[in-house]
Amino acid sequence: MGGTPVRGRSAPLHQTAVAPLRVLVVDDSSLMRRVITGLVKQADGLELVGEAADGLEALEQARTLRPDVILLDIEMPRMDGLGFLRAARLGVSARVIVVSSLARLGHSASREALNLGASDILPKPSGVLSLDLAAVRGEALLAAIRGCRPLTADLREPA
Repeated sequence: MGGTPVRGRSAPLHQTAVAPLRVLVVDDSSLMRRVITGLVKQADGLELVGEAADGLEALEQARTLRPDVILLDIEMPRMDGLGFLRAARLGVSARVIVVSSLARLGHSASREALNLGASDILPKPSGVLSLDLAAVRGEALLAAIRGCRPLTADLREPA
């Protein structure tokens, strides 16, 4: 009985639990929200925390839900995506990825979104109602989201 004691572990020492990225989807089209939220829900390491149909609703949810990443359309009623970006400068720390039919490099709305703090721009492949987004740009969207580590993660010690 003089053997070496064995300590039980639930996971190897080099593995650490990483919290999923919390995602808020903002688009006035319920069909587009369904396509985008479906992608987010199926992806490892992502958690859908909410949906909004316009910028005003998104501001309220962003302040309440505190997502890490916001997927934002530009063309919406009540408050568009650019209005959201202007208003969000005060009090919303999430990274914003613009997903819009207007999101093309060189387009004035894209330039303005980047100037207002958007982290990335991803064009919808087939215009306003891009039901093929998952098939055509799904991997690019997921890669863009995963590239948006929370701002507080930059301050943590490396694992």
